[in-house]
Amino acid sequence: MKTLKLIRLLLLCLTTFSQSALAEQDAKEAWQKLVRSPRFNKRPAFQYVKNNPQLPNVLLYGDSISIAYTDATREALKGKANVYRLYCNGGDSSSFIQKMKTMHATMQKDDLNDPWKFDWDVIHFNVGLHDLKYMNGKKLDRVNGTQAISPADYEKNLRAIIAYLKQLAPKAKLIFATTTPVPEGEPGRIAGDAAKYNQIALKVLKDYPEIAVDDLYAFTKPQHAQWWTKPGNVHFNTAGATAQGKEVARVIEQQLKPKQD
Repeated sequence: MKTLKLIRLLLLCLTTFSQSALAEQDAKEAWQKLVRSPRFNKRPAFQYVKNNPQLPNVLLYGDSISIAYTDATREALKGKANVYRLYCNGGDSSSFIQKMKTMHATMQKDDLNDPWKFDWDVIHFNVGLHDLKYMNGKKLDRVNGTQAISPADYEKNLRAIIAYLKQLAPKAKLIFATTTPVPEGEPGRIAGDAAKYNQIALKVLKDYPEIAVDDLYAFTKPQHAQWWTKPGNVHFNTAGATAQGKEVARVIEQQLKPKQD
C-alpha cells in the first residue's frame, strides 16, 4: 500500500515537472522561432529570458550597437532586473512599431503555455544609425546612395514611436539613448550626421520631459578612436561594447523602482 502511494506521489511530481518544463519549452520555442536569423539565434544577446516575477522588467531596443552591449548590460543588472532585448536588429525608425507589435503578438499569444504576462518597467530605446545611412540598392553608399530616413521623417517617426510606447506601457519609464558617433570614412554614413540626428531627437524629447536620456553619444565620443573595431566602422570592440553596456545598466538602474506586490 505504501509502495503504491509512493508511486502515485512520484508520478504526480513527474507530471507537474513535465507540465512546467513543457510550458517553458513552448515559450522558449516561440522566442527561438521569432529570432530565426542564423546570425542571431546562437548569440547570448538573443537567449531566451525566463521571467523572474520578483524583478522589474527591462527592454532594450536598438540596432547592432545595442546587440553588442546587451550582454554587459545584463551582467551589470544580474539579480536586479529581467533584461530582454528586441528579437532582431532594430533598424531604422520606420520599422520600430511593427517590430514591437510582432514581438508582443508572438510572446503574448493566448495559446502559448507560458506567455509574457508581465508589464515593462523600463524601455531603453534608440533609433538613428540606420536612419541616417545612405543606400544604393542594398549597398551602403554615401556618395551615390539615398538617405534611408530624412531628418523630417525621423522626427515624425520618433514622435509616433513615443506615442506608441506610451500606449503600450503607460507605467514604464522610457529612456532614449542618443546615437553613437559615425567615424570619418564610413562607407554609407557621413561623419557628423549622428550629432544632427541626436539634435532632432533631443528637440522632440523637450516635449516629453518625463523621458530620460542616456547620452551614449557623449559617453562614447571621447573614446571613439580606441573603441571602434577598425577605422571607418561604426561598430565597437569588446572594450567599447562592455563600457557602453555598463553605462546603459547604470542609467537604467537609476530609473528602476522596487517591484511592488
